[in-house]
Amino acid sequence: MILNGVMLTIALSFGAIVLGLALAILLTAFRSLAGSWAGYVVDAYVELMRNTPFLVQLFMIFFGLPQLGIRMTGLEASILAMTLNLAAYATEIIRAGVDSIHKSQIEAGMALAMSKRQVFQYVVLQPAFARVWPALSSQFVLMMLASSICSFVSVQELSGTAAIIEQDTFRSFETYIIVTVLYLVLALSLKLFLNWLGHKIFPQVSGLARVTEAHGEAA
Repeated sequence: MILNGVMLTIALSFGAIVLGLALAILLTAFRSLAGSWAGYVVDAYVELMRNTPFLVQLFMIFFGLPQLGIRMTGLEASILAMTLNLAAYATEIIRAGVDSIHKSQIEAGMALAMSKRQVFQYVVLQPAFARVWPALSSQFVLMMLASSICSFVSVQELSGTAAIIEQDTFRSFETYIIVTVLYLVLALSLKLFLNWLGHKIFPQVSGLARVTEAHGEAA
């Protein structure tokens, strides 16, 4: 049972990280390319998600949406809630990276006859990712740990499984000591994997970005 809970925790976390990061990139691009009004829309979403508890967001999706005729299983609601929550934090982290890109680099990209989309992708987004990857990695680990809240909607991930075992055996101390160790192993393993992935991806972020950076500094 504990092994099944661990596997479901990994699956939930992986799904939320992939979907949340993809949504965050789309929101960042929308904010950057669609004009000032898009910034207000994205900022409203980010502030809403960052300033309300994750548990309330999960309950709103699982218990609230059925009132509108939208029904989800606990697993579906958990993935959606984790994705939306992570996307809000990741959007703000990526925005900080985008804001750190000097205007001269963007101007250099435009001077090289790159389109607005190409400038955003190669000159802005990729170097921004390289700069904020450690912060994103920390947020991914926090989201994995927050998956424990999904047990409140009957998802039998690691915490949900532990609650069932504890109710059946009445051995709370042993059960939660094992769960604590497993969460620690999962968190450290994810952190090490993300650090390795960052070193693999970002040492050679983009030759084109380096060219435009040199061009911008020269200007």
